[in-house]
Amino acid sequence: MFKLDFRAVAIATAATLSLGLATQTLADDHAIESIHFLIPGGAGGGWDGTARGTGEALTESGLVGKASFENMSGGGGGKAIGYLIENAESNKDTLMVNSTPIVIRSLTKVFPQNFRDLTMVAGTIGDYAALVVANDSPYQDFSDLVDAFADDPRSVTVGGGSTPGSMDHLVPAMAFEAAGQEPTAVRYVPYDAGGQAMAALLAGEIQILSTGFSEAIGLADAGEVRIIAVTSPERVPAYESAPTLVEQGYDVTFVNWRGFFGAPGMSEEKRQQYIDVLEAMYDTPEWETVRARNGWVNIFNPGDEFTAYLTEQEQIIGDLMRKLGFL
Repeated sequence: MFKLDFRAVAIATAATLSLGLATQTLADDHAIESIHFLIPGGAGGGWDGTARGTGEALTESGLVGKASFENMSGGGGGKAIGYLIENAESNKDTLMVNSTPIVIRSLTKVFPQNFRDLTMVAGTIGDYAALVVANDSPYQDFSDLVDAFADDPRSVTVGGGSTPGSMDHLVPAMAFEAAGQEPTAVRYVPYDAGGQAMAALLAGEIQILSTGFSEAIGLADAGEVRIIAVTSPERVPAYESAPTLVEQGYDVTFVNWRGFFGAPGMSEEKRQQYIDVLEAMYDTPEWETVRARNGWVNIFNPGDEFTAYLTEQEQIIGDLMRKLGFL
């Protein structure tokens, strides 16, 4: 049994945001004139969608004057992290998006830095994971995949937009393990961000794609793929036809946080400005449009709460990866 919908997500989702003071503080025409979003992966991935969706909501609501975006792939996200650290002085107006992989890749030594080397701004959303097949796939549900895997694990190739041992890898491993199969036998092929992984699925290079639920919704709506499992405890209104692993008899739930980091040495005043504007964003219709479209879960872990949350997650994920043989 795996349940990785972390306690802080449930607490934050249930909480009612109190925005009176923040809204008064942000009553100017633009609370912040501009934000530059640094995205550690390519176009079409979860980081890309989160940064651009957040920028869309902030600018269209008038909280931020303008937003710019920069994709910087490489090193499993390590290239962007290293760049932000090495160029801290010139990146005071930059927010880097990241998620669970910053914890995982630090544990696996993909890059030497970890979240403590950056300025912790806030965790902002949760995104469920999804298992996706091409429209012409013979697999109709997750049980079909389990049957094929049981017959020959090498006949089922899973792809994802991140490195081996990442959440795109761990989620199918957890699912197959819950089905009584050997999780370390999962064949996983990494791609640079979700867009390339989705192209590989459509080209027949892989049989199943492990990705963020929000990434899967767009192509499913376009009729290009089928979502055969989502890691939410119940079906998600953004795409209600996607069945959960739980309802198919596999006790696996997971939600992947995403949030924002600043360069090291950012002033407390600047960090608080970012925290205030992100908190105020939740109360805007522009954000609700973006959130609902992507099926995201609202969370808010600002500042030191964000640090405490990731410290706890580091322990939880480290224990899971050891159990599954990835550490």
